[in-house]
Amino acid sequence: MQFDHVGIVTTEEKPGAVFVPATRVWVTNHEDHPYHVEWLRYEPDSPVTGPLREGPHIGYRVDSVEAITEAAKGLEVVLEPFDAGFAVAGFYKTADGAMVELVTYKDGPSPWS
Repeated sequence: MQFDHVGIVTTEEKPGAVFVPATRVWVTNHEDHPYHVEWLRYEPDSPVTGPLREGPHIGYRVDSVEAITEAAKGLEVVLEPFDAGFAVAGFYKTADGAMVELVTYKDGPSPWS
């Protein structure tokens, strides 16, 4: 598991954001940000609710979908792993309340290319 990004919710449109239909959110490419910030702007009808939609999260890259399951052991499931098109991601809460994303990226073209 390796640090990947910090996700911050915003209501502002950000340049270069791509739409993730599964969660109805616009996300920016954290690799283009000098501090690996991923901006998230949720559509009003997004199925994502609660702390994930309202606050920040820390993203960690893992090697596979199976590694998501393994790394999530002991954490509270906030959003089961889902297919974002370019990645598979799941969101979890730690015992002290931190929001964590575990993500594995798919091979192939990036949606920001």
